[in-house]
Amino acid sequence: MATTTPSTEWKENIAADEAQRFDRYAKVFAAIQARRSARYGAGRALHRKQITAAKGTLEVLPDVPSYAWHGLFKLPAKYEVWVRLSNGGLDRAPDRTPDIRGFALRVLGVKGESALGNGPAKSQDFTLINQEVFAFPRSDEFVDFVEAAARGNGALLRFLVSRYGLLGGPKRLLKMVSTVGKPFGGFATETLYSAVPMACGPYAVRVRLVPAATNGAANAAAKDDWGADFSARLSRQPLQWELQLQPFVSEALTPIEDASVNWSTPYTTVARLTLPQQDSTTAKGQALAKEVEAAVFDPWQALADHRPLGDVQRARKVVYFESQKGRGAA
Repeated sequence: MATTTPSTEWKENIAADEAQRFDRYAKVFAAIQARRSARYGAGRALHRKQITAAKGTLEVLPDVPSYAWHGLFKLPAKYEVWVRLSNGGLDRAPDRTPDIRGFALRVLGVKGESALGNGPAKSQDFTLINQEVFAFPRSDEFVDFVEAAARGNGALLRFLVSRYGLLGGPKRLLKMVSTVGKPFGGFATETLYSAVPMACGPYAVRVRLVPAATNGAANAAAKDDWGADFSARLSRQPLQWELQLQPFVSEALTPIEDASVNWSTPYTTVARLTLPQQDSTTAKGQALAKEVEAAVFDPWQALADHRPLGDVQRARKVVYFESQKGRGAA
């Protein structure tokens, strides 16, 4: 029987050429971002379209499992948070367009050294999506895919055939279409995932947000305007989610470096996110949205105890920073 006991025996495998590869990735995304910013105005390379923003609290609960007693989850406490909801694509497409959906948290007021090793942490950020696993095992495949996609559908298909073959290319494309076309009911009603791991002291974990039943049922019309659906709910009542951790147990079941493998270990609730009733259409709400849009949401903007792990996360460190510089946020 497979063990579900959290283990500290994880390790990262850092390739000798990572620094050079990641520098190239950063340049690729910087060029894509610059072209899109010329069209739409300053913004991110991915998750360019902000859906809405909100603020609330993250309450770390008592009696969390012992493997979680590190960093943000070391003691019961309540923190102020900012939330940024987004569509994942390169463009500012209509909400009906199939896409990855993003739910980013910035937890303020944390105390401890930064994962970047540059002094005290500014915040503890979580970047979550509506997919439980990353679409690619490693960052190289993902970057090549995005670079081709940015040149249009024809370039993307040629890349896929070149990379995976005459049969494998279209098959891979269908898989990606299925991924971005996954049914999505709205940001208040769907479970969101980190999809990739981070440290929790000497342990390694993945993260998810599970919506409370009180947030209400999904609305079929929400796909026309995700922000309107979310904001309408929040103008009527508070919204809540449980923040849960899923531990590493072994390289076979919960690999650190292969982001495409879905971990099979159970999740445990360690904190509760609450967004109090608020109106995003007011001047105050619009000011918050503007401030959130200009802010940094980066998994490396984190406590050292929650250092991002794995090839995809290490690539993000370089690529996100270049993106932040490109839009004047760094």
